[in-house]
Amino acid sequence: MTLQALGGVLSETQKQQFREEGFLVVQGLFQEEVSELKELFMDLHAAGPIPGYFHPVSAEEAGGDILKQYPRMMHPHRYNETAMGYMLHPKVMNVLADLYGEEPLAAQSMFYFKPPGAKGQALHQDNFYLKVEPGTCIAAWTAVDTADEENGGLFVVPESNRLDILCPHRADPAVSFTREEVDVPEGYEPVPVRLEAGDVLFFNGSVIHGSYPNTSADRFRRAFICHYANSSATKIGKHYKPMYHYDGTEVQGIDNNMDGGPCGTEYEAKEAH
Repeated sequence: MTLQALGGVLSETQKQQFREEGFLVVQGLFQEEVSELKELFMDLHAAGPIPGYFHPVSAEEAGGDILKQYPRMMHPHRYNETAMGYMLHPKVMNVLADLYGEEPLAAQSMFYFKPPGAKGQALHQDNFYLKVEPGTCIAAWTAVDTADEENGGLFVVPESNRLDILCPHRADPAVSFTREEVDVPEGYEPVPVRLEAGDVLFFNGSVIHGSYPNTSADRFRRAFICHYANSSATKIGKHYKPMYHYDGTEVQGIDNNMDGGPCGTEYEAKEAH
């Protein structure tokens, strides 16, 4: 596949929505593959810790915090070929090429289990962490289960892609497992994005988004999430390298972004987001 062959899968209406609102849902993009994704990551969870990337503990050690039993899994593409294949999947890379208007570069993968009773993730902006420059990151958020308000589905703030990166404050640890939270500016409002298993939500790195606790009795809200950069970018945060072209080769020539950003170093990420 050449660069010229990437893309050509979105309508002008879809691309316009992404430009205006900062996000786009592609329904059923991974409908056929979602069962494999679920089985893969539940098997990885059952196999136990992955040093440096995944550290679940027993129910006794968790002390009532279910997310300690099911923490997010970081960078599974670095140690699992199937995860790498999904991060670089042509279905996703073609959509990203249409959204960027150039070749996308893969920077990160994650898997969120979010079982019943799990905390949410405070509202934030992804490019605060990834520091893609010039340009921005785009997330591809694959729903592995149906996601809605009850089981802690994602909220996004439409048109917040027009905002600069905002300085966060400390989030409420009672409802968020992450530390940073940004306030929603006047005139903007979070809205729920309801997804069926296999749907993929794409959103711009400035879009404010997050989730609330999973209040369901028995429903996981699993999600496979990857982040990408535009090929014209020259810098990215150091935790997101090596990066990859669509064919799996490593990207060369992108520098670590050492800029502390608009908020200085107080909230500088110590690890990947």
